Amino acid sequence: MATDYDAQRKNDDDTESLEAIKERIPSKPTISEDDADNVDSFTIPDVVNEELEVVILPLQENEFTCMSCFLVKPQNQMASKSKLGPICTECAN
Repeated sequence: MATDYDAQRKNDDDTESLEAIKERIPSKPTISEDDADNVDSFTIPDVVNEELEVVILPLQENEFTCMSCFLVKPQNQMASKSKLGPICTECAN
């Protein structure tokens, strides 16, 4: 069925009073004084001061770094060597 987007969309029957629309809006939840006192109990964990320990392994004998995507790949994914360095099969395609 074709739709006429230029046609008027509201009929006189569709109009609602402002009071009727306001009645449909849900009321905002109120915060009691007990809840207001407990706001401080919700704290963000202090992750910033934690030190992370990461072990970085050097490039292994059976790995290479693709000079196009700069990812470390195994030797069997090497497509070719350009004058810049090795290129992986994904970047060669």
